[in-house]
Amino acid sequence: MTDVLSAPLVVEFPFTRSLGPVQSAFLTGLREQTVLGVRTAAGKVLVPPVEYDPETSAELSELAEVGATGTVTTWAWNHEPRRGQPLDTPFAWVLVRLDGADTALLHALDVPGPDAVHTGMRVRIRWAAERAGAITDIACFEPAADDGAPLAAATPHSGAFEDPLTGVTLPARLDYTYTPGRATTSYLNGLKERRLIGERCPVCEKVYIPPRGACPTDGVATAEKVEVGPSGTVTTYAIVNIKAKNLDVEVPYVYAHVAMDGAGLPLHGRIGGIPYDQVRMGMRVEPVWKDGNDYPDHYRPTGEPDADYDMYKEQL
Repeated sequence: MTDVLSAPLVVEFPFTRSLGPVQSAFLTGLREQTVLGVRTAAGKVLVPPVEYDPETSAELSELAEVGATGTVTTWAWNHEPRRGQPLDTPFAWVLVRLDGADTALLHALDVPGPDAVHTGMRVRIRWAAERAGAITDIACFEPAADDGAPLAAATPHSGAFEDPLTGVTLPARLDYTYTPGRATTSYLNGLKERRLIGERCPVCEKVYIPPRGACPTDGVATAEKVEVGPSGTVTTYAIVNIKAKNLDVEVPYVYAHVAMDGAGLPLHGRIGGIPYDQVRMGMRVEPVWKDGNDYPDHYRPTGEPDADYDMYKEQL
């Protein structure tokens, strides 16, 4: 029996957004060691600030400065910090209501152990040594001596700073372990041998590649393995004019759906070996494998006559 494959996978991309006046003031303020909230019509100061009142949906713009000390409202202990978290040693996640604020801010609290944190604990901001206008400008919270009663009210603030931030680029990352299952494991093992292996539905007899383990139309398991190709037909395609990060391919290039001979639905891949403006529906292509790759690098024309539209119209 073939062992089912398993591998760590990472999905990562940068997310860029512009900042309105409220978020610009908040993030620029953190860079300047100033924490700003926004005041609602009811007089509540929300930290972090939002642009619209969560209760009335009214637009908010009145900024107010709150303290750098506050009170823990609730907490949870983090035994094993992960990549990208505020601290690389065990710490407490805390909700802190800063002095003058009516809502709590989520961040990390640097304490030696769970016995050193409790609800009602007084804490203060530990600012990062280098600040750029991000929530990470607050390195974490740390215990603080109780310097008296919390501030009764926040102080009005214009939100004006020199060189304010107008936009941010934020990383988005997902780390997980992927187990493809029996059917996809068979497909991936076939790619190592430069073979395209799908599975046939026993009811509709459609060959799925990559195989899914079950037919999505008839809802029955698939088990019969079928090798398809090695040639196929371009069914539809798109011309790509934006260069992707870490992809060593010059633009423009063509990305297409390719119906491999004997398959019931198309694969997708890049078309190469031909100028982008000569790619067409019905063009016959074959996979090109590169040493060290367990998958086709691209598909190139075979030189055969184009396929008749009726031969691939069901796979558009």
